[in-house]
Amino acid sequence: MPAPLTLDGFRADLAEFLYQRPDEVDLEESPLLTGLDSLRIVTLIERWRETGVDVNFVELAECTSFAQWWHLLSTRQARQARQSPQSPQSCQSRQSRQEGADRAGA
Repeated sequence: MPAPLTLDGFRADLAEFLYQRPDEVDLEESPLLTGLDSLRIVTLIERWRETGVDVNFVELAECTSFAQWWHLLSTRQARQARQSPQSPQSCQSRQSRQEGADRAGA
C-alpha cells in the first residue's frame, strides 16, 4: 500500500509546480490565479493517485482554493482508508445537494 498523502506532502507537491518553498504555498489562494496550467494539474492528480487518492480534474476544477483541494483529497483518502462505499462529495456536489435541500424545504 502506498504512503498516504499528508498536508506537508500536498504543500511540497504544489510548491514544486509553483516554484516556491512549501511554507510559501498559500492554501487560500485560487489555483487558477497561481498560473497552474491543466498539464501541471493533471500531473499532480497522477502523483496523488499514486498515493491511493482517487480524484479527477473536474473535481479539482470545481474547487476555488488549494484549501478546498486539500479538503477534497484528505476526505477522499480517509473514506477510501475506511473502504466506505460512499464517494466523498466534490466541491460542486455539496453545493448542489444543499440547493436541492433548500428547494425541497421551500
